Amino acid sequence: MVKKPSKNNKKTPRLAAGEIEMLQALWRTGPATLSEAQQALDRPIGYTTVQTRLNRLVDKGVVTRSRQRPARYEAAVRPDDVSAGHLDLLLERVSGGSVVPLVAHLVRDRKLSPKEIQQLRALINEAEHDSQSTGSKGRASR
Repeated sequence: MVKKPSKNNKKTPRLAAGEIEMLQALWRTGPATLSEAQQALDRPIGYTTVQTRLNRLVDKGVVTRSRQRPARYEAAVRPDDVSAGHLDLLLERVSGGSVVPLVAHLVRDRKLSPKEIQQLRALINEAEHDSQSTGSKGRASR
């Protein structure tokens, strides 16, 4: 089954590449001290740079910081919450908000696994069902 992003009322703010990298480390490791977060990164980054990124993520509300010492940092958003906003922006910029050109490019340009094809079918079936449900509600209220 394909998981939907959560329906948070609050949109995830735009994040820089380094901030997403930091979140990915926290998603992999779970709660971590500054030093543990630095070690969890896939490449060497200075301690103060990691500290700055974590503090910015806390300020943006996407990471929490514990009160204990040393402080532990934990992702407050899920990967789907972050990717949804970035994908919406990409969709708007690349294809004016139309899904078809983007999906067509991805489907034609890559070899999809049977599991990916199954997931795409499930998404289309779900979209058809939602469209029919919405359509019938719209007609009934006229």
